[in-house]
Amino acid sequence: MSIAAERIERLHALAREAAREGDDDRAREYVRLARRLAERNRLTLPREFRRSTCDACDAYLVPGRNARVRTQDGHVVVTCDCGHQSRYPYE
Repeated sequence: MSIAAERIERLHALAREAAREGDDDRAREYVRLARRLAERNRLTLPREFRRSTCDACDAYLVPGRNARVRTQDGHVVVTCDCGHQSRYPYE
């Protein structure tokens, strides 16, 4: 695992902790840092990271607090407070 990938994993953990504590601005900054790091190093973000963040506003999504999760006909729909929706199939 490269240094950049390790740092992305650490930023993901920090964003998760900050979001659970209610510090949404700090969590958003960690998400932005991780995305920028992945772009510069041409890495794909881990699946868990991609599915727990909003593409539109970079918020770390916590179901029930700033995200709504629904299932529909074989796929999951995650709606952020900003209105952006992400869809992915069941696994």
